[in-house]
Amino acid sequence: MGWNYGDILDAVGRVVPADKPCLVHGERVISWGDFNRRTNNLARRLINRGALAGDKVAFYMRNGPAYSETLGACFKARLVHVNVNYRYVDEELWYILDNSDSKIVVYDAEFVDHVAALRQRLPDVELWIEVADGEMPRADFAVSLEDLMEIGDGEPLKIDRLGDDLLLLYTGGTTGMPKGVMWAQDDIWHAGGGGANPANGMMPPEDLDAHCANVEKSPGGSLIPCCPLMHGTGLLTSMGALANGGAVVTLTGQSFDPAELWRTVQDRQVASLAIVGDAFGKPMLRELDDHPGRYDLTSLLSIISSGVMWSPEVKQGLLKHNHRMVLTDSFGASEAIGFGRSDTTADGSTEVAQFAIGENCKVFTDDLREIEPGSDLAGFVARSGPIPRGYYKDPEKTAKTFPVIDGVRYSMPGDYCKVAADGTLILLGRGSVCINTAGEKVYPEEVEEVLKTYPGVVDALVVGVPDEKWGQMVTAVVQRDGNLTLDEAAVQAHVRACLAGYKTPKRVLIKDDLNRASNGKADYKGIAEYARAQLGIS
Repeated sequence: MGWNYGDILDAVGRVVPADKPCLVHGERVISWGDFNRRTNNLARRLINRGALAGDKVAFYMRNGPAYSETLGACFKARLVHVNVNYRYVDEELWYILDNSDSKIVVYDAEFVDHVAALRQRLPDVELWIEVADGEMPRADFAVSLEDLMEIGDGEPLKIDRLGDDLLLLYTGGTTGMPKGVMWAQDDIWHAGGGGANPANGMMPPEDLDAHCANVEKSPGGSLIPCCPLMHGTGLLTSMGALANGGAVVTLTGQSFDPAELWRTVQDRQVASLAIVGDAFGKPMLRELDDHPGRYDLTSLLSIISSGVMWSPEVKQGLLKHNHRMVLTDSFGASEAIGFGRSDTTADGSTEVAQFAIGENCKVFTDDLREIEPGSDLAGFVARSGPIPRGYYKDPEKTAKTFPVIDGVRYSMPGDYCKVAADGTLILLGRGSVCINTAGEKVYPEEVEEVLKTYPGVVDALVVGVPDEKWGQMVTAVVQRDGNLTLDEAAVQAHVRACLAGYKTPKRVLIKDDLNRASNGKADYKGIAEYARAQLGIS
């Protein structure tokens, strides 16, 4: 039958103490007993209203208990999660809901105007569910999520589930419209480690009984997903916390507040954080540096980052405030988990963008030849084994991203790497934003990491803009610290001292805000448009 998160949550819910916190949001605490009851009620009510196994449910919500409870109910009812970026404007929102064939939409009350404006264009949506602050939804066409969860006896559903039951994870990528990555739940489980806990010496369990025995022996701790649950890093780490009997603690602000984060870590004795690179790490470190000794961080054992690179300077700075932590850079994408990882502790560290290669991972050239370690060739990193089934309703992109090489199916999202002689992956960047300047390839992330080490540079993005001489001109757009003056020539000299001359930006532009997404990922298209406008290039 395979591993299914509905079965896992049912089983774990029987062995975790009913009064143990499961979801925490500000002063609100939902125990495991209440989580079991409410998710069972919601799952049953959705089925009773006509939802069928495989129907899509769109999650148009910010971080909070409602997201995890709806997710648990969908797993139990065999319904398919569809993440919706709450920052989308109406046309983008319509595209996701239409492309995903969503039959049910669960939305925060604050988004009711957007939902109302699009409802007539989405005739296939059969049920609108509002996460309302009060008892009654603001929209007369919606039902209350709270009512659906509270009405019923809370008994588990007696249905058979499959490891093939899907989860859809829409990813914007760097070009084109968002694509729905189809993950089978059994593949997610195994790609994420299959319930193993190396820190406690626990091997992957053979079955649910063995997993529950592990949970009873060493229950999961509490996790704060600092990034949105609508993105892969927040979603998958939260799923892992719940599958191990832990707690998901969500922050209450609409934007990331490092002071609230550290207060919550202290007050709730949080064990783990999930972030997305320096967009979170830098303000976290700044808050600690500005208020030394204010926060008790002794409960915090680990921070994991995925999605963008996390600079060594920020890691080392955080470790000075809590030397017991393990800081993990996880190299993955919506299309694959486990390309590689690097762990940093107070006792040692790794170079930026270097990862211990994951199991079943290889690197291939553009013409799909495997690259040998130490060859100094760059290529696409690929992973076989537990990977997605493809992109929803897009066989052409599926064939390109999930090729079959020598009879083995791989996931190849487009990250360029080299392979060191010892097998270590050296990440160069996403191939789709690679800059070709006078025949040389420049990978933006490599240059960005150097730029961010220059005093006064808070953040940096690097793009290629059209140029008659170079083909593409390497151009940096940096965010400075306050109104600090940055000397372009000095910044260029700093890069040139660290990297080959052709990688040095020909121009360094200033922008007050680089407009990263809430998960820290870059809008390279928007930054390239800004650079062209500033330089007068059409």
